[in-house]
Amino acid sequence: MSIPLLLLPGLLCDARLWQGCLPRGTTPRIADLTRDDTVAAMARRALEDVAGEPRFAVAGLSMGGYVALEVWRQAGPRISHLALLDTSARADTPEQTQRRLDLIALSGRGAFKGVTPRLLPLLLHPSRLDTPLATEVMEMAERVGVEGFLRQQRAIMSRPDFRAELPGIGIPTLIACGAEDALTPPALHDEMAELIPGARRLSFEGCGHLPTMEAPGQVRAALEEWLSPSRSA
Repeated sequence: MSIPLLLLPGLLCDARLWQGCLPRGTTPRIADLTRDDTVAAMARRALEDVAGEPRFAVAGLSMGGYVALEVWRQAGPRISHLALLDTSARADTPEQTQRRLDLIALSGRGAFKGVTPRLLPLLLHPSRLDTPLATEVMEMAERVGVEGFLRQQRAIMSRPDFRAELPGIGIPTLIACGAEDALTPPALHDEMAELIPGARRLSFEGCGHLPTMEAPGQVRAALEEWLSPSRSA
């Protein structure tokens, strides 16, 4: 029996983020998170992709993790498994919000350039900065485009802090990140794993913020283990 799996991309990411690590035994649906400017609206639209499914699994990376938590908030009884990758349960800090506002202002002046080589060290492990994968990451950002980027940044800035709700998650939960993630450091994942009962905590060695593209085989194996019958709710 195939497991319906809702996959949620991160900021400036599209379906390419997940394509190399799709777990066997699933029916994946990759949500479009470029069309709404609040996390709640993103979650509602993503749920349309699984409207006919009484139960489904959810995995989100980075911004997709924020949306995954909101999907759980909106449709908790229907969710069988939850995976949070390279993300955080915290709201934006004032400093993070100001950086986003500065980027929005630059984009409004026609200076949107997606992910530039200058930003790649925040996303990829140093060993992958001069590889074709870096080009793929930049091309992915360009596909999302400036309007999608602006909507995503507004959604991220206004997201709630989910930490108080994490102890109420009672389904098999995977908390994982690149061991050298510079954007959402491992400590943020340790925090979530401590708050969610029975959560499994993994790190992907030699990876930065995008392990689904950097080490897809490792991520696929982790997702398949997370979805295995022995860990079903």
